[in-house]
Amino acid sequence: MRTTVRAFAVAAAALLLCLVPGVSQAAPSDSPGACRDIDFPVAQGSLATTLCLPDRPTDTVLVLMAGSNYNHTYWDFPYAPETYNFRRAMNAAGYATLVADRLGNGGSTRPPSLTLTATATATALHEMVQALRAGYFGAQPFAKVVTGGHSLTSGTTVIEATTYHDVDAVLLTGYSHTLSVPDVLGVISTYHQAVEDPLFRGRGFDSGYLVTRPGTREADFHGPGNVDPQVLAMDEATKETFSLTEYPDGLTSTLPGMSSDITVPVLVVNGGMDRLSCGSAFSICADSAALQAAEAPHFTLAARLRTYVLPGSGHSLNLARNTRDYQAAVIDWLGTI
Repeated sequence: MRTTVRAFAVAAAALLLCLVPGVSQAAPSDSPGACRDIDFPVAQGSLATTLCLPDRPTDTVLVLMAGSNYNHTYWDFPYAPETYNFRRAMNAAGYATLVADRLGNGGSTRPPSLTLTATATATALHEMVQALRAGYFGAQPFAKVVTGGHSLTSGTTVIEATTYHDVDAVLLTGYSHTLSVPDVLGVISTYHQAVEDPLFRGRGFDSGYLVTRPGTREADFHGPGNVDPQVLAMDEATKETFSLTEYPDGLTSTLPGMSSDITVPVLVVNGGMDRLSCGSAFSICADSAALQAAEAPHFTLAARLRTYVLPGSGHSLNLARNTRDYQAAVIDWLGTI
């Protein structure tokens, strides 16, 4: 199943890129000999994961899972990987990565949509953390495990960290305690059933699986003028399904209280033009200091909270033109753990 899903995504992306005027086909994202695909068993099936090792020994691994509208390609972006591929940037900096698709997403098992929850994903994340510490994936056991989320999976990451207390640091992107409810509802209004979408029609999705309508992602997830047309085309071609049943418990992580139970270092990153996490006024994301002031009351001193705002970026930080500045900020933070 994994090979079929990935082949479909690559083929769809290549076709769409060829149809966009002035857009060339994406270069493949690769690290020869460094990565391998592993199906990780969980209660509802298996998660499609890819473990990538740097070219030198490391005791630290980042577990990365994308938000509700993305799959593994968000972290392992195939177009212009020297700029947009977060996974490769972390490997080049000397850190291992494990990129995983959520259940119902990418190459992972697709259970009935109504059975999907953020809490179940957090349980699966915990099991992966424990496996990495034990050397399950065929690599040496990792002494330090850092979990990283985007949007919905930032919520999952908070749930995992506060439930199991088994990670060494937490990266939260596209996340804040000041979600703009009107903007979130506005984005939700752009969703439709996957069975109605040309990319997913006829692929066996039940009616509860949703996806963004064609042509809506630029306004919803990208800062004005801060996305390459080729990136936007690839973003549309590799968009992913999810279920609204993942939202209720996932959003509890943005309420006061839960994050204060995190007892390891935390980095919160948002785009300066992220209307979901920052609101239409963007005031809490005016700069890194403003985000620090807004988020600090929700964490204890044990979290050693750091924040970073990527100017001009929307919700999808990995795909902003200036995303390498954000990659550098994450690498700098990792060096302090």
